[in-house]
Amino acid sequence: MKRLGLAFMLLAGPAAARDALGIYEDWGAFRDTAPPRCFAIAEPVRKGHAKWRPFAAVSHWPRQRIRGQIHVRLSREKREGAAVTLRIDERRFAMVAGGADAWAPDPATDAAIIAAMRSGRSMSISSAAANGAAFVDVYILKGAATAIDAAALGCARGR
Repeated sequence: MKRLGLAFMLLAGPAAARDALGIYEDWGAFRDTAPPRCFAIAEPVRKGHAKWRPFAAVSHWPRQRIRGQIHVRLSREKREGAAVTLRIDERRFAMVAGGADAWAPDPATDAAIIAAMRSGRSMSISSAAANGAAFVDVYILKGAATAIDAAALGCARGR
């Protein structure tokens, strides 16, 4: 839970317009009012020497009719052209990425990742840094399913 101390501030938006929906182990669920969105979020086990705070989030954007979108802020900027792979236990997913951000390539992959997160124990995302060194960010998934559900419900209520 310590890693979530400032995790909600990782996503852009005024803090005064953010509601905490709950903290579940290492994951938190939050709702922003302007623009309306809800998200489950966690920080990696080790943040390394990042210039920014890395995180993994599952977001819902009701106005855009987007539900369950995966977004990962990597701990390092990736090397141009380097592959980014998200792994949940033994399942692997190719991600699309630019700079230090990665997303699932399509809504079907978002859904597959979320399904894997629900039953998984850990999640990692790996790539090559701008300097060519390989890196891996690791997340504990305990509490993720509950936080994802809380975020989905937070936006389903139309608030």
